[in-house]
Amino acid sequence: MTIKEYSQDELAAQPIGAWSGEAYRRVAGALREQLAVENLTQPHWWTLNHVAGDPGRWTRAALIQRLARYDDLGTDFDGVFDDLVARGWLTEEAGTMTLTDAGESGRVRAGERNLRVHQQTHRGIDTADFVTTINVLRRMVANLGGNGDLPD
Repeated sequence: MTIKEYSQDELAAQPIGAWSGEAYRRVAGALREQLAVENLTQPHWWTLNHVAGDPGRWTRAALIQRLARYDDLGTDFDGVFDDLVARGWLTEEAGTMTLTDAGESGRVRAGERNLRVHQQTHRGIDTADFVTTINVLRRMVANLGGNGDLPD
């Protein structure tokens, strides 16, 4: 796909909020569409990845505190956790969560779908340009009082 070329002055005059918002809606929409194939939402995906990354660490309260900053949908996280337990993808013992084999399989399938979106999003963009874009956005976030650090 080719896109029209513009002068540096024309591009510098563009509203970053409009373009970053459009990029967010497109990327989040594509990811949400792919997750929906597995009957998952982004909060499901976040939960699966966090629990897989540190089994036995996450309680409901700790995970809600961690994930709420990414949520723009007013998610009922307890409902997400309950859904994953009901599917047999997640277990809770002594208050902490662990993925089951079925949960890990679902996480891997969803991850493959998300990887395809990631690859499509990066098509035609040099790694150095992508890194510059991330750093510019991080600086803008920090300039406006947000946390420009990468999530841990």
